[in-house]
Amino acid sequence: MTFEGQYLTYAEYQQLGGSAIGETPFNLLEYEARQSVDRYTFGRLKVLEEQLQDTKLCMFKLVNLINSYNEYETQNKGISSENTDGYSISYNTPSTDITIAKNNEMKNIIKEYLVDCELEDGTPYLYCGVDIW
Repeated sequence: MTFEGQYLTYAEYQQLGGSAIGETPFNLLEYEARQSVDRYTFGRLKVLEEQLQDTKLCMFKLVNLINSYNEYETQNKGISSENTDGYSISYNTPSTDITIAKNNEMKNIIKEYLVDCELEDGTPYLYCGVDIW
């Protein structure tokens, strides 16, 4: 499977010091991060031939953040209780608080890195007609 339209390639990720993620997991994480960026920029970055350094740094932070939350969720899906009488097992599941925290952190990273970025016509990346921040 090929991933097209990446805002940050695996080679760029490695140049920025990323080494904890293999190429295939990176591509999946980059896709998830790109979807979040596109949501807050209303897809404006899709048409750019080359991304700004700010976008690449934003993506680097997002990929690492998503990866750390995924690792946390994987580690915390163990057995929370087991009953051998009637044989039942309960598993831990990530709480909605974790999901909300992840989304808030992602939004803050996107805002931090892209708030001052503009398209060639002067339209801010995050412009939505009103001040939402």
